[in-house]
Amino acid sequence: GVKVDEIDANGVVAGSQRIGAASVFWAAGVEADALTKTLGVELDRAGRVVIGPDLSIPKYPEVFVIGDLAHLDIDGELLPGLAQAAMQTGQFAAKNIKASIMGQPRRTFKYNDKGQMATIGKRKAVLQTKKLKLTGYIAWIAWLLVHLLSLVGFRNKVSVFYEWLWSYLFSKRSARLITQKEWRFFPLDPAKTPGAAPVSAPVAAKV
Repeated sequence: GVKVDEIDANGVVAGSQRIGAASVFWAAGVEADALTKTLGVELDRAGRVVIGPDLSIPKYPEVFVIGDLAHLDIDGELLPGLAQAAMQTGQFAAKNIKASIMGQPRRTFKYNDKGQMATIGKRKAVLQTKKLKLTGYIAWIAWLLVHLLSLVGFRNKVSVFYEWLWSYLFSKRSARLITQKEWRFFPLDPAKTPGAAPVSAPVAAKV
């Protein structure tokens, strides 16, 4: 591949070549969180941690990596950066941790590709599995149902469904904004909060 050096209104510059284009679409992915660079372990070009078949880091069997941060080679193919891969690796890592605690051997992770879906505006989507291909309105309904059923907790399902319904009816999207500068820590001051228990350390809120 060739590194893209510049993108402007007239196209892109890649190495010594300029490619003229009125529209530029970036589809090369993103780098993993910078946290991985502080671990001192093997990383790939995207900054993902190279892990073994049990989802642990080689030489550090007590440390597991899942989801977008994991670089796992399965029969010559890399684990995709998809939600279903993150969910499967998370569940599998928990099972291997439990097995280690109980003194049982760990199992090898096998990715189950359930297919891919994408929504394309209102009432349109595409869906593809190993045996099924859908487009249009039916695929859009399937996309809605699968996403709602995959959410954790009834409250989350209702909240997301309400937001989608609002967006569908009024063509407006809601947004949750963090406006407070010190958003990562929310110390509780017992003096200002009646009935509050003393807090020895701030509680981290990860977004």
